[in-house]
Amino acid sequence: MLRYEDLNKSFINGDWVVGASPQTFEIRNPFDNEVITSVPLATAQQLEASFHAANTAQLTWSKTSPEERKEVLSRASAYLRENQAAIVDLIGRETGGTVLKANLELHLALEVLEESIHMVDELHAIREVPSHMEGKTNYIHRVPIGVISSISPFNFPVNLSMRTIAPALALGNAVVHKPDIQVGLSGGSMIAKAFQEAGLPKGVLNVLLTDISEIGDGMINHSYVNFVSFTGSTPVGRHIGEIAGKHLKRVALELGGNSPFVVLSDADVDRAVDAAIFGKFFHQGQICMAINRFIVHQDVFDEFVQKFASRAKELPCGNPRDPQTVIGPIINEQQMNRALDVIEEAKRSGARVVLEGCRTGNVLTPFIFADVDNASALAQTELFAPIAAVIRANTDEEAVQLANQTDYGLSASIFTRDLSKGQSLALQIDSGMTHINDQTVNDAPTVPVGGTKASGIGRFGNPWIVDEFTTTKWVSVQQTYRDFPL
Repeated sequence: MLRYEDLNKSFINGDWVVGASPQTFEIRNPFDNEVITSVPLATAQQLEASFHAANTAQLTWSKTSPEERKEVLSRASAYLRENQAAIVDLIGRETGGTVLKANLELHLALEVLEESIHMVDELHAIREVPSHMEGKTNYIHRVPIGVISSISPFNFPVNLSMRTIAPALALGNAVVHKPDIQVGLSGGSMIAKAFQEAGLPKGVLNVLLTDISEIGDGMINHSYVNFVSFTGSTPVGRHIGEIAGKHLKRVALELGGNSPFVVLSDADVDRAVDAAIFGKFFHQGQICMAINRFIVHQDVFDEFVQKFASRAKELPCGNPRDPQTVIGPIINEQQMNRALDVIEEAKRSGARVVLEGCRTGNVLTPFIFADVDNASALAQTELFAPIAAVIRANTDEEAVQLANQTDYGLSASIFTRDLSKGQSLALQIDSGMTHINDQTVNDAPTVPVGGTKASGIGRFGNPWIVDEFTTTKWVSVQQTYRDFPL
């Protein structure tokens, strides 16, 4: 039986390669700190080998038939389905995700992978456009962009890796992928194994288990990189954007969020609370699209806060392997300390504590603060923890204004019984995505997923990712002799 712990190696040019660095990283279970495996890190020289392999393999892969690429993607999908139990277990152990989270993440990854099969034909769809020149025919082609650098985070490593890797391969590109080393097995090795078993040619997908201390900016500034796909924090995204811009490399950056959950005066409070519990506390709030601020009209403020706190207090917290658990561990000690610092600062600033949580091991139970100042550090920090900030709005219009008072613009929600009003206000919120009578954590492979402002640039999802991962090329054919003016 395959043990993913044994795949503690990088996958370079079709081979499993032990990292050449003397530096190792211990991948640990966030709940009990158990060492899952120890990874020798890949070096800058091994990164160089990965990009050379990808650059060579891409030239051949781009010329394969649509049928061949579809077969590879289909076999990779079959691998994930056949090994679902082991993969779900691995996701839970590496990310600290609950059973619900791990199953949902694999489901999302499968949706992306299977939607990518529909993208394959886009590479061969030639569009003819009219010409004002007599005897000329214009053809518009899509061609692969080349080698794509993929960098994914710790929170949803399978889904957020697959949403770059699968479309990139479908569209004839090669990929060098670096998952967050904390989740290197689920975010990297398992995916490499799936495509190896699917018969993907050597070098088309390379996965590096390494860290910035070893490779520096090599994933961004390597000469073979034509596109950088990154999901992670805004400060890192700014750094990537700066380097990529200097080298005129294209990017897709999904970055941090400060997602508002707006409850208008006419909202069904019980329904809003149902959505709020999921959107705030799913995966301990460690999601870029998670609800970060609750902006509630004063007419329903007290009712919402009371019902929200009552529900949150009863959420089962603890071991994520228990199917009943809703809130599991924070990913690491650094993130836990950051969350505790936010809580202490909120208390010092005078925010009203509605629900006092506690730390038990690596698990943080829910904290809820009310009457929070929208300009405060609590409201303007991406929390990435089960901490809720509830802000009072005097009017529905003020609620939208408060929602927009942030540097971020990833996702948003509006609760109202007036759907027409909700749709109108949704367009006034400066975010890449706004959901009416739902919470902020939504994803699908056929919608444009991405943000505005400091939440990033570019869009994932079909067909928008097709534009990102291909180059549009104009080919004209002059069928009759053309007279030139010179």
